[in-house]
Amino acid sequence: MVARQLEEQIVARFPVGRRLRVLDVGMGRGAQALRLARAGHQVTGLEREPGRIAAAREALAGEPEGIRERMRIVEGDGRDTGVHFLPGSFDVVLCHGVLMYEAEPDPLVAGLARMLAPGGLLSLLVRNGDALAMRPGLSGDWSGALAAFRATARLPHSRTGSEEEAPPRPGAEGRADRLQKMTATLSGIGAPLQTWYGVRVFTDTAADGTGLPEDLATLLAVEEKAGRTDPYRGVAALLHLCGVRG
Repeated sequence: MVARQLEEQIVARFPVGRRLRVLDVGMGRGAQALRLARAGHQVTGLEREPGRIAAAREALAGEPEGIRERMRIVEGDGRDTGVHFLPGSFDVVLCHGVLMYEAEPDPLVAGLARMLAPGGLLSLLVRNGDALAMRPGLSGDWSGALAAFRATARLPHSRTGSEEEAPPRPGAEGRADRLQKMTATLSGIGAPLQTWYGVRVFTDTAADGTGLPEDLATLLAVEEKAGRTDPYRGVAALLHLCGVRG
């Protein structure tokens, strides 16, 4: 879902056929980074966890030479992008499923924006602080739903990976971001919000390990429609925010 949304934004903002410089911060096992490298872009994946780096390198090793040449993996923390890269080095910067595990996300987001060239696209996937009561409420966890109304942020815990690989469940760990606050943050760092989507509007309550339904195409179509339609997108478990560097 997020991959399709990202592709939509790239097609809308860059000339067809242009090879973009992409930075994927917190790339996990590299699924999204590989997808973009296969599409012809020059991709840098930044990851701090050795196990995920090893998995990404193993996946990359199985790709054709041309794709291997277009992707590199850097071991490091998303908060230290300025150590590894020069400002304005990238056309697209991704940070998916990471901010929810940062106690103070604003410095990280500001650092990501500095990596963008003028007109560059910043793609963030965050936990939706305006919908924390939805999952426990729909699951019949009434005490959990009440607690969610009282708490809009929680302290960081262990990362579970990017949305494309091991989807971060808005559960007991992690923190959340409100759309209004993120809109102000992006404006303040010179990458104002241009578009946003909801992710997991109807499917967040599905039990872990649940098999794919026979009508998967219809399910995806419903989620895709809901993720860009008010008021449904506002109660999605996750928000996909797209800002553009001025």
